Amino acid sequence: MSSPSLKPIPSNFKQPKNPVSYIEIRVSSHATEDVEKVQTAVRNILPETVTEELTFTTTNLNGHHGNPITLLEVKLDNRKLLPSVIEQLGSKLSSLDKETLNEDFKIHIEKSSLFLRFDKQSAFLGAVKLGSNDPIRLKIHFKNLTPQEIEATCKKVGLLP
Repeated sequence: MSSPSLKPIPSNFKQPKNPVSYIEIRVSSHATEDVEKVQTAVRNILPETVTEELTFTTTNLNGHHGNPITLLEVKLDNRKLLPSVIEQLGSKLSSLDKETLNEDFKIHIEKSSLFLRFDKQSAFLGAVKLGSNDPIRLKIHFKNLTPQEIEATCKKVGLLP
């Protein structure tokens, strides 16, 4: 199935050499979670070459009932390594998750960015699985690409079927 509302990709579309400008990752570590294990979950969805460069920024927050929450954020901007991130996500994501993402692709795009959410528990166990309940959030920013071109790029790297 293809995304119903995206226009066809222009025939003159050329895949950029490094289409990804940066990737922002955000994840919450609740009072009942070990921050190190949450960081491990993030590292598990990324290629090893990228995890060597990870430096998390932490912000201490309070939840609705005053419970402590640690917000972990990291921005990946080594443009040489960024394509390997989406390629790895594409290689590890199940066919069912790829189909689900493909069907709902338009709601994951805003301007030149693709927003994805991955299941934190599955990631800790080494699996890449879409999830929306307390997820690992990725914002993948593509330099000057239209939604149609982002879709074509995602298909090329195997993130979409």
